[in-house]
Amino acid sequence: MRADARKNRDHLLAVAGGVITEQGAEASLRDIARRADVGLATLLRHFPTREALLDALLRTSFDELTAQADVLETSSAPDDALVLWLRDFVACAHNYRGAVASMMTAIEDPESALHASCVTMRGAGTRLLTRAQTEGLARTDIDGADLFALAASLAWLSDQPSSAPRADHLFDVVADAILTPERRPRVSS
Repeated sequence: MRADARKNRDHLLAVAGGVITEQGAEASLRDIARRADVGLATLLRHFPTREALLDALLRTSFDELTAQADVLETSSAPDDALVLWLRDFVACAHNYRGAVASMMTAIEDPESALHASCVTMRGAGTRLLTRAQTEGLARTDIDGADLFALAASLAWLSDQPSSAPRADHLFDVVADAILTPERRPRVSS
């Protein structure tokens, strides 16, 4: 990609990230283009669909979550690693308000622009869950798909004005439900 095209793409992503954080994942593409001071056709040339735009925004965060899972696997106790990663996933998903619905749809749709990023990120969480399960620190009746759904649910709760004040408490309840009673004391947030 040419340097000027890369600069334009990066500018569009920066503006889109701000608009989506402010207005949610269903923000108007026209509004994003207007705020970026480009035409809608220019935005669509870089990102032909809303999913393609969300994928570009989320991919960096998902790649960071995947890399973080790798680090946590070797640097933290299995139960702590799982809870720390889960908390960061919820925060990441919450940053792009409303993206959870797109993520949940994309994980099941191989044709979605978001699919590969979601599958990779879910795989990272699954590895941490499996490690905690192997050590007897997490329930064995859930899998990576369950963990992804629970994390997405927690992110969705954070997006709801009536539930947002209870989001941290509900996170702790869900984390405690995932972990077994035999676990070590968890790292506090």
